[in-house]
Amino acid sequence: MFYGGVAVKLTHHLAGHLRTSCSSSSVVSSSSGGSGSFLSKPWQGRRWSTAAASTSIKEGHPERKNCGSPVSSLCLRRRPTQTIATASTSGFVISSTSTTDQYQQSQQAGGQIRALHTSSSMASGGAGPSDKPKHTNRLIHEKSPYLLQHAHNPVDWYPWGEEAIARAKAENKLIFLSVGYSTCHWCHVMEKESFENEQVAEIMNENFINVKVDREERPDIDKLYMTFILLINGSGGWPMSVWLTPDLAPVTGGTYFPPKDRWGMPGFTTILLKLKIKWATDGEDLASTGRSIIDAIQRNVEEKHQEEPERVFTPEEKYRQAVTIYKRNFDPVWGGSLGAPKFPEVSKLNLIFHAHLQDPSTKILGVVLNTLEKMAAGGIYDHVFGGFARYSVDKKWHVPHFEKMLYDQGQLLMAYSNGYKTTRKPLYLEVADSIYRYICKDLQHPAGGFYSGEDADSLPTWESTDKIEGAFYAWTYAEVRDLLRANLEKFGDIGKVDPVEVFTEHYDIQETGNVEPSSDPHGHLLGKNIPIVYGSIRETSEKFETTSEVVGKILKVGNELLHEVRDKRPRPHLDTKIICAWNGLILSGLSQLSCIKDAPNRAAYLTSCSKLVQFIRENLYDVQARKLLRSCYGDESDKAKSLETPIYGFIDDYAFLIKGLIDYYRASLDTAALGWAKELQEIQDELFWDHKHGAYFYSEANSANVVVRLKEDHDGAEPCGNSVSAHNLIMLGDYFESAPFREKAAKLFSYFSNVTPFGYVLPEMMSAMLLQENGRDMLVVVGPDGPEATALVDAVRDFYMPGLLIVQLDPSIPDHSLGGKTLKSFKMMNEAPTAYMCHNKVCQLPVTEPEKLAEDLVNTYVFDYAEYEN
Repeated sequence: MFYGGVAVKLTHHLAGHLRTSCSSSSVVSSSSGGSGSFLSKPWQGRRWSTAAASTSIKEGHPERKNCGSPVSSLCLRRRPTQTIATASTSGFVISSTSTTDQYQQSQQAGGQIRALHTSSSMASGGAGPSDKPKHTNRLIHEKSPYLLQHAHNPVDWYPWGEEAIARAKAENKLIFLSVGYSTCHWCHVMEKESFENEQVAEIMNENFINVKVDREERPDIDKLYMTFILLINGSGGWPMSVWLTPDLAPVTGGTYFPPKDRWGMPGFTTILLKLKIKWATDGEDLASTGRSIIDAIQRNVEEKHQEEPERVFTPEEKYRQAVTIYKRNFDPVWGGSLGAPKFPEVSKLNLIFHAHLQDPSTKILGVVLNTLEKMAAGGIYDHVFGGFARYSVDKKWHVPHFEKMLYDQGQLLMAYSNGYKTTRKPLYLEVADSIYRYICKDLQHPAGGFYSGEDADSLPTWESTDKIEGAFYAWTYAEVRDLLRANLEKFGDIGKVDPVEVFTEHYDIQETGNVEPSSDPHGHLLGKNIPIVYGSIRETSEKFETTSEVVGKILKVGNELLHEVRDKRPRPHLDTKIICAWNGLILSGLSQLSCIKDAPNRAAYLTSCSKLVQFIRENLYDVQARKLLRSCYGDESDKAKSLETPIYGFIDDYAFLIKGLIDYYRASLDTAALGWAKELQEIQDELFWDHKHGAYFYSEANSANVVVRLKEDHDGAEPCGNSVSAHNLIMLGDYFESAPFREKAAKLFSYFSNVTPFGYVLPEMMSAMLLQENGRDMLVVVGPDGPEATALVDAVRDFYMPGLLIVQLDPSIPDHSLGGKTLKSFKMMNEAPTAYMCHNKVCQLPVTEPEKLAEDLVNTYVFDYAEYEN
């Protein structure tokens, strides 16, 4: 988002290492049109960092994407093309440019789990939906929904692990590593075309050791080999296809491949057969090159911090630079970044809220408010029931890539909560509440955790055999018209207006459909409508000469009717994996929403938070090992399931959950949650901190079969663990007066100080840096638990105040202290609960009336949104 022309500097280390160790490497590259050109040393002249690389990846999911990234003009709906290249010194290459599921750095009520497979076209191994599968491989014993989707392929798949690697070494075969996730559209396509094909499978089984990885379950493996793909191709995506030596060094790779040569692209079988010959005749050459690449990546991680910056920017300069970039690249008509596709990129939106508070005269608040407004009006938002799709393929936020991911819902809960706290505009609170409604109905496990997401594809009808994207969400005009007319009595007294005319006008429902052909090249949405709002309720009411209340009622009842009908359609696949990190994001989002005293379901939000914390403690924390688990899994029972051999958490799992617990403490004042956050931070420091150079590695030391420990240095569709940790260390350092936490925060800022433009690449860390530079606000409330003390706390946490610390001191516990505050320094006034607002240890006069406390804050923290709207 907001990229438009910003030059992101690449560090030179990796490029330099590869120039020296792989100097004779080459890549043949051709466009999808087929004309080829010879590009010698693809990394030469390129300064490398994952921060910059993240802007040229292709999406289907979080973290780095192209059709998901700020700069891509590609999108998933277009014809897939592909880049494959190898760093082989002999020049063996197969290459072409492509569009795939892109990489950007994206149910029934009561949590009932939907069937994993609803179509014979997916993961069926050639059998019909009711037939016994013809093939079954060892993935049948896994719990990942993505791996289970491939359990009936004729391919002899292994999960990532020692068994597959040992066989590759024993038989001296290349490993074919296929990485994806269960809601990835092009992963499904490649499975149907190649992995379900018995002839293709025969070639794979005879010549390669074939390994499947769920990137959401093993993000460490995904990130490592995506680094390689980005280096040799300049872009990446899912499915990611990489060939490895038995020592796990990559030799070549790409993303999606068609089964046969077409569109100017090499077919998957062509690549398999060429690699078979190459490994047999020049295996040592490939192995040597692979080792050189791994060595270069390793040295890049170790030496990056030593790079001398061209110029040292102060925190103030980094802040001003970020403001300039975001304002320059803002789309004044549709919000978000200029052009298409459009992603939410919430880390950047949340930084803009914080940046506005630093200096309201910049007027940058309009950037985030107009983006939230247009997103909520667009088709990326599910007007029928709530929740957001991954991204929009057009500049208007109209036609989405329809998958709904949990990490988006959690972060957008934060953004819309911040929007309401900053402006008091009801729309933002309504949208946040609808996200809550969606995740509780369609993504929640019965015990309180939340599933990973829903697929974009589904069966158009129960009789269909092939899934198409968007079938669940699209409507014909006739469907809407007939449904509303059949239920006119449910609209009650609305005067003389026709609810069909009002509803279809407001949501641009057209008889011929409202999807532009450029957004639907396959014609799946021909004659269909994706609801979008181009005006407002006020404008609709004026057009039909009625009131806003009548229009609001018609829209509410109409959407309820559509939702009831839609729930009877074949649903998209639900990924029942429950990921610790993403549940941490949900905990943060719901906790921030719970702080809004006007929120319609505030008690329910807080109950869901409490239930989620308990779920994570019981299902995603190994008490004996004192480690978080990456994920657990839902099935038809009410109990979550764990892997027999656990996959322990990564830096994101710790950082996101710790932040969630800090936010939950702010909403609940549950000191046990804050204590657990401190304990987890200490564990995170033990497992991931680089004591030699500083910053956090992504994975633990000595992780089995992980050849390089990476450090993430950019915020993408999710913020990176280092950015979130900077925030956590500052907050916990203040709450517990911890010098080690504060020192680590300072070292993080120092380690990443050379990243530029800092506030664009690391917006979450930029926000933490602003807290570090400008201090934190602290509310100290003295008084026993009860409505009066709670009212004082509510008066403050109702505002958007980044870095707000809250301490309640109960006079009945004289030795109680938190954040360095004790009853020796803070007293009740007139025997009533009393509040002290402090900044950088300087406190204002005590206040006993909540209304007076809120009144003092309104002028500083609440802004008239009308000043900032286009």
